[in-house]
Amino acid sequence: MAIPPLVVQTARCGWHWQWQQLMGGLGPADAEGNYQRPVSDHLNGEIPEQSDLQARKAKDLPLLIVGRSCPWAHRTWLVHRLRQLASQLTLLMASPDHQGGRWVLAPAWEQCNSLLDVYRHCGAPPSHRATVPVLVDPTRPAILCNDSAPLVELLNQWPSTEAELDLDPPALHGQIETWQTLLQPAVNDGVYRCGFARTQTAFHRAETALFDALKNVEINLQESGPWLCGDQLTLADVRLFPTLIRWETVYAPLFGCNKQPLWQFPELWNWRRRFFQIPGVQETCDATVWRQDYFGALFPLNPGGIVPTAPELSRLVMSEIPR
Repeated sequence: MAIPPLVVQTARCGWHWQWQQLMGGLGPADAEGNYQRPVSDHLNGEIPEQSDLQARKAKDLPLLIVGRSCPWAHRTWLVHRLRQLASQLTLLMASPDHQGGRWVLAPAWEQCNSLLDVYRHCGAPPSHRATVPVLVDPTRPAILCNDSAPLVELLNQWPSTEAELDLDPPALHGQIETWQTLLQPAVNDGVYRCGFARTQTAFHRAETALFDALKNVEINLQESGPWLCGDQLTLADVRLFPTLIRWETVYAPLFGCNKQPLWQFPELWNWRRRFFQIPGVQETCDATVWRQDYFGALFPLNPGGIVPTAPELSRLVMSEIPR
């Protein structure tokens, strides 16, 4: 039996109102429907002296806590891998609890079963949100940094006995900051501005800025590659990679970032493949976890909770551009 049009219209209006309420909790927006990322509670403590770090036993090494699905945490994990800091920093993995809306730790650390427990254990104010990534000094205990932008810079300066790689050389610092200024709002946050847009106009505005920025990157790589700042891999590349490696598995299908497939940017496609092939990088990429966390947790964007199948990540990234 056909459903009467009035019933359909009433249901649509009711669902739209409920969607707006849910989106308000998931992704706050301004009066025009543009997504406004909540202001993070940044914590910065005193960094231990190098001599102190070198004298520490393994159990007292600073902890870098990340989450596999978080692109901001992925940046710090990449620097940890690229600079081979495993013997100087203990990596701890947090997993999202979709029902509880929190990050959990298994096994627990210092009787802390969740990231919130870690923050409280370190004396963070009760009003502060518990987010990844976060760098913790277990000897005090104290939070040393929980903002990904300065944290990758800090980890780049962290003493390493294994690798001398400098991802932020003084001669390229200006270029790296220029890319950060462009890519952070337009691309890294831009995919969220698309996904959490509350109106068609807001979505179009975010989509335009996103693809204009990708075109800018494409031209730069064509003229000055193979990396964003020329011949050397830098933090500019590290900050962009976590967004683009999630493109086909999350941001295009769930956030609507599919105006152009990534393979239509051939220089960017090859740039991503080069980055993916760097030793240690592939192990930080788990598309199955990403899809489970994004499609499973963002109910207003995917109320059915269905997690679609995606191409095997390494095969996708390493494939040739369609002709």
